[in-house]
Amino acid sequence: MGLIKVENIRVFAHHGCLKEETAIGSDYRVDIEVKADLSTSAVTDELKDTVDYVFLNRVIREEMAKPSKLLETVAKRILDRVFKEDDLINKATVAVSKINPPIGGDVEMVTIKMTKRRKK
Repeated sequence: MGLIKVENIRVFAHHGCLKEETAIGSDYRVDIEVKADLSTSAVTDELKDTVDYVFLNRVIREEMAKPSKLLETVAKRILDRVFKEDDLINKATVAVSKINPPIGGDVEMVTIKMTKRRKK
């Protein structure tokens, strides 16, 4: 088993419960960590035998581009897609952070984190 992490993917998106948030948009940070069997790719040195982090980045950017009220919804979409589109992934954790959230205080970011495991 191996671990692939893509960290601090910076995205500008339009999520939030407030009308202003979806209209104006804000900065987000997304981190994803996937567990997969990397033993084959370690031997073959072939991209087709591993989880492509370019693929992970693309899925995150595409799902972040779809406005949602809740970050949980976005995280679930990301997890559902990576499992649907890459059979090598056994477990994935995604964290979606809103930078400088409008919550009436000096807060750097709020983060939700979700994990999904492949059913055997």
